[in-house]
Amino acid sequence: MNWIIKRAILAFLTIYFAASLTFVVVRSMPGDPIDALTQQLVYQYHMTYEEARALAESIAPYVPKGNIFEEYIDYMSKFLRGDLGVSISYSTGTPVVELLADRIPWTVLVVATSLIISFGAGILIGMLMAYKHGGRLDSALALIFSITRSLPEYIVAIIMLSIFAFQLKWFPTRGAYSVEPGFTLEFVYDVLYHAALPIMTWVIVHIGGWALGMRGSTISVLGEDYITYARARGIPSRRIVFTYIGRNAILPIFTSFMISLGFMFGGSIFIEYIFSYPGVGLMLYQAITNRDWYLMLGTFDIIVIAVVTGTFLADILYGFLDPRIRRGVR
Repeated sequence: MNWIIKRAILAFLTIYFAASLTFVVVRSMPGDPIDALTQQLVYQYHMTYEEARALAESIAPYVPKGNIFEEYIDYMSKFLRGDLGVSISYSTGTPVVELLADRIPWTVLVVATSLIISFGAGILIGMLMAYKHGGRLDSALALIFSITRSLPEYIVAIIMLSIFAFQLKWFPTRGAYSVEPGFTLEFVYDVLYHAALPIMTWVIVHIGGWALGMRGSTISVLGEDYITYARARGIPSRRIVFTYIGRNAILPIFTSFMISLGFMFGGSIFIEYIFSYPGVGLMLYQAITNRDWYLMLGTFDIIVIAVVTGTFLADILYGFLDPRIRRGVR
């Protein structure tokens, strides 16, 4: 129990210092939300600078006042009570928590589905590659995954959008749905239909990392003496694969998977921007563009909390999967 309490305290301190560092970085960014909104109004609505400035100053009551130290004390005291402030430009005056609550389900739908598909398929393919180590299948898959893994998300997203949405017209070009929202099969189908291209893009980019990682881990386990001993004892191959090889080979990748679960709350700025998908990533992009400090901070803080929580859970589960971890701490 002491082992878990120590890690819980360490997780809380990590969140606190990460939130503090994020505050300093965001508040040190050049630019001002009123200036950013003024430029946006001039560009979008062709207003004169004076008209745009007068309209932009309507958000002035929501802009933090005082020096950066006073703002830090005020923000952190609210942060520890679960108050992330209000948005300055994006639906001005709306609590950041409400905006995040609206966007997180869309991001989680795409990223969680993509992560489960890419992780599950990557693990199985990686084990297959390890068994066929040095063969044509292994070499071909290693080359393909090395290429897809090195491609930036936005390149794959643009290719997918161009081919499957604009050329073949198999999928919609933007948005999360196009029918009246409700608990109907039509709406569920429409949501999955709109999420298909973002999910496929994410899977293509990330499956190679899981497969290559599992391949390397499995190859190292296959060379262990206890695998040779298990085969010499005549233990069935299926039991060796799942009980001895799979369980030990997946341990190094398990922590990465849990951290990825935490990062899914941040979404992907590039994928959501290119597909105009209303997730956290697209909202973060708009918040950075508009210098919406509280919305940026709230989004980054949610990502930090999710990643640290994922790592904390990974530590606990890792300790149960491999008891040597807990014994080593004692």
